[in-house]
Amino acid sequence: MTTIDLRGVSCPTNFVKAKLALEELETGDRVEILLDDGEAVKNVPRSLKGEGHKLLGLRETAEGHYLLEVEKGEE
Repeated sequence: MTTIDLRGVSCPTNFVKAKLALEELETGDRVEILLDDGEAVKNVPRSLKGEGHKLLGLRETAEGHYLLEVEKGEE
């Protein structure tokens, strides 16, 4: 599974980078996205869902960031 590290990337740049990374994948592929707490963990999942991607899970890691699992939807 591909991991996209967006820790330290501010909004809305983190969403744009996640969207561009998903464009490189095939429909149904899964990806893990690392996010910071705060606006990123609220906005990125909501925006990706709005783009038609499936959110599989969001959890806080022991290191204090968040891991978002996404399945690429149809374009």
